This record gives sequence, structure tokens and C-alpha cells, in this order.
Amino acid sequence: MRDLVVTQNITVDGVIDASEGWFTVEDESVDESDILAELMEQTARSDAILFGRTTFEEMRGYWPEQTDDKTGITDDLNRTTKYVVSSSMTDPGWQNSVILRDLDGVRAVKQQPGRDIVCTGSITLVHHLIEAGLVDEFRLFVYPVVLGHGAKLFTEGAKVPPLRRTATKTFRSGVVLLSYRTD
Repeated sequence: MRDLVVTQNITVDGVIDASEGWFTVEDESVDESDILAELMEQTARSDAILFGRTTFEEMRGYWPEQTDDKTGITDDLNRTTKYVVSSSMTDPGWQNSVILRDLDGVRAVKQQPGRDIVCTGSITLVHHLIEAGLVDEFRLFVYPVVLGHGAKLFTEGAKVPPLRRTATKTFRSGVVLLSYRTD
């Protein structure tokens, strides 16, 4: 069975809402190549990405249009299998994309052979995945920012299983990666 990994950029106070653009390091002189290297390493351990409809549409509207991307993210996203959970979408409009109608579709994909399935952004979907007990691992890139408001990864009363820390990594920018297994 494949692992479903939730990867999020998150503030110290648990906010994942990126509408204020906080998940960039303020000091442009800080070399963030170590974060990019970590992301590429994680990408190598996965072969699928899972999105909710809104995040999928935002990604689809941006990444395929990038022609000067030197990070490799565009090429990786275009070739990777992308799953989008949507009850209304009829045509994903992005190569290698598959529509899943509900969480039963996610369960079925987890049963298929393959590497990790990564879900990033897509907070409404992530909340449903947590409640359904489908998350195997959380990888949280914690930014040294406190917002005090915004959507949180864990909602009040969420049924989160016990978490076991598996890794901690600090980056030059002050961002810290915390990895937790749910088993």
C-alpha cells in the first residue's frame, strides 16, 4: 500500500493559509537552495500528487505556462500523475491528470502499487483526509512567522491519530522541516 503524505508550508502558529504570501523568506540574500534540494529529494520518493479542485486549478493555471523554470518543478509536475478530487470537474485539462470523485477514489489509489502520493495545499481536502484517517505522514515546513489568523492545518476537534516524529531538519533561512508518521 502507498503512503499518503501531506506536505504543507505552515507558520509557527499553525496557519497554512498562504493568501498573505508569507512563505517566502524576507531576506533575499538567504540561499534557499537547501529547501529546493529537500523538495526534490521528496519528489523523487513520490510518483503522484493529490489536489483538491481549487488548488489543482491554481496549479494548472500557473505551472504548465512556465517556460523558464530552472528548478525542474514545471517538468516534474507535467510528467507526474496528478489526482484531483472533484465531484464537478469533467476535464482536468492538464496532462497526466486523473479525476477522483471522492475519498473512496483516494483509498483505491493508495491500494495501487507505487511510491508516495503527496498532497500539498488543498486544505479542505486535507481536512477530509485527516478525518477519514487516510494520512500516513505529515511533512511540515515551518516558517518563522506568526500570523494569528487564517486557515489552520488541524481544526478544533480534528481526529488526529498519535504522531511519531521521524525527522527534523533546519534550513539556512530559519525554516524547519518536521516530519511525523501517523502509525
